Amino acid sequence: MRMDVHEEHDGRLVSVVVPAHNEAATVATFVERTAKAFAELGRPWELVYVDDGSTDGTAAAIRRAATREPRVHLVSQRRNLGLTEALNRGFRAAAGDLIVFLPADLESDPAVDIPLLLGKLDEGFDVVSGWRQGRRDGKRLASRLANVTCRLLFGLDVHDMNWIKAFRREVTDGFAMRSSWHRYMLVLALDEGWRIGEVKVPYQPRQSGRSKFGFSRLPVSFIDVVTLKFLLTFQRKPMLFFGAIGSAMIGAGVLLWAYLAWRYLSSHTQYRPLMLVAGIAVLAGLLVVLVGFLAELVVNVSERVDQLERRLPLPGAGSGSGAGAGAGSGSSRDERR
Repeated sequence: MRMDVHEEHDGRLVSVVVPAHNEAATVATFVERTAKAFAELGRPWELVYVDDGSTDGTAAAIRRAATREPRVHLVSQRRNLGLTEALNRGFRAAAGDLIVFLPADLESDPAVDIPLLLGKLDEGFDVVSGWRQGRRDGKRLASRLANVTCRLLFGLDVHDMNWIKAFRREVTDGFAMRSSWHRYMLVLALDEGWRIGEVKVPYQPRQSGRSKFGFSRLPVSFIDVVTLKFLLTFQRKPMLFFGAIGSAMIGAGVLLWAYLAWRYLSSHTQYRPLMLVAGIAVLAGLLVVLVGFLAELVVNVSERVDQLERRLPLPGAGSGSGAGAGAGSGSSRDERR
């Protein structure tokens, strides 16, 4: 459901989701700049911090900030589960109709970037991605490789796919992320047909701590992108994959049998090992096709479950998630949704 560009937005709660791992030094400044951004925008908001198993007192710093700013909330994970799981938890805990994802390290300035992201989102886009300007860190080559790969494999035409983002609620509700799929949120949104926009944002050098990302993540990223390409291509039509492989194996076996029969009839020559290979190929192909039928059954059941879930009312539906939702006292949450 896309909102009209000119639709009034004052009553829609904005949730800023911030995963944090050992970022205690930035919490006070981050909260201050977030509050400044929304004071100028005049929009209701909440700040959902996800402490991803920090060991430097990040959770304590967030709790102190929540005593001063009641719109700050904390979701805690007992151990470091990674950015993807932190975002899953944060998206579920967020109550807003619009959701902004920012890093906790202040490489993105909330006072500057939140208005830019929301302004672009108000133009009618479903997802908005930030495009870093003046970037000077050591991860630019890795980012370029990722951007080019996704452009070639998925047709995703953005310049900086792995940076800050803003979403409409229904976009994040449809995410089913695992492994390190936070890098491919735009790919998942594109596959669902959501309209993606991009806005230029200034780059801010990290003020404290150290980066958790870089070239060491490339092998994992490669495996994830291949897996994601396979799933997005065949998850709704598995027989296309298994049927093609199985049919090729059966066809190869039958052709080999035909060749061996011709050789026997023309020269009475037998090739018993090749006959065995042909038989194995045919049987293996039949098994692969059978797996395809089973996969189709699984997909059919999964789609029926999805249809039933869409008919169920959302928890808290009708209670409203406007300005009142963010007016309560600062709290710790496990999940709100």
